[in-house]
Amino acid sequence: MKKNIIPLIALFVGFTLIISAIAIDEGSILLFWSISSLFITMLGSFCALMVSFPFKYLKAVPSLMKQIFLVSSDSRRELVALFSELSRKARREGLLSLEDEISNYDDQFLKRGLQMVVDGIEPETIKDILDLEIETTENRHGIGQDIFRAWGELAPAFGMIGTLIGLIIMLSDLEDPSNIGKGMATALITTFYGTLFANLVLIPIANNLKAQTEEELFTREMMIEGILAIQSGINPRIVEEKLMTYLSPQERIQEKEKEKEMVTEYE
Repeated sequence: MKKNIIPLIALFVGFTLIISAIAIDEGSILLFWSISSLFITMLGSFCALMVSFPFKYLKAVPSLMKQIFLVSSDSRRELVALFSELSRKARREGLLSLEDEISNYDDQFLKRGLQMVVDGIEPETIKDILDLEIETTENRHGIGQDIFRAWGELAPAFGMIGTLIGLIIMLSDLEDPSNIGKGMATALITTFYGTLFANLVLIPIANNLKAQTEEELFTREMMIEGILAIQSGINPRIVEEKLMTYLSPQERIQEKEKEKEMVTEYE
């Protein structure tokens, strides 16, 4: 995994733009600071989140937030080259020769699939097992996405609760101007907090986690195709062409250029 600071930069820029907009309109940042509103919006919504999900899932929230600042270093172009080489080795020396290669890989999904090939398990069984692992991975990752998406829905709702509290305070004593100001401030700031955190932090985190999961699952589907192709003993060139379909058009062009360079050097 590699560090990805783009989300951090985006969050910083987002908050900076909002603060700048307040300053441009000659407003005071202190007008937008309220401990009570923050408690109502964030802590209140988190309490509702604790009711919505078992605590064992909520304990993973810090690690999930850390996940958005990481990106997988795996390249599908590298997988094309890897499976092409493995298929050549398997055709040349037999499937059992792949056992020496398995320990060289860090990806447990890839290692498990290749080990089943070496063990002589039927292709249908290998596909069923690996498909089931993909499904369980998707379900497990989906819980984290659901947590942040639900939190993103609850935060504005608790902002509205703060609005109602502020309005009640304001309407309880219309004769006292200080209560009117205090009530309106609480009402508007809680709505502001709920909308801000939901749309700039919580929902984007859920979308980021979903995108990472889809990327990981797509790569694993590519691995399954490569593993089954190796087991079937088809021509390594066909294996390479099949796996090339998982690459983007730009990646395919880069891969073709790489092949041309290798042919030129060989000549």
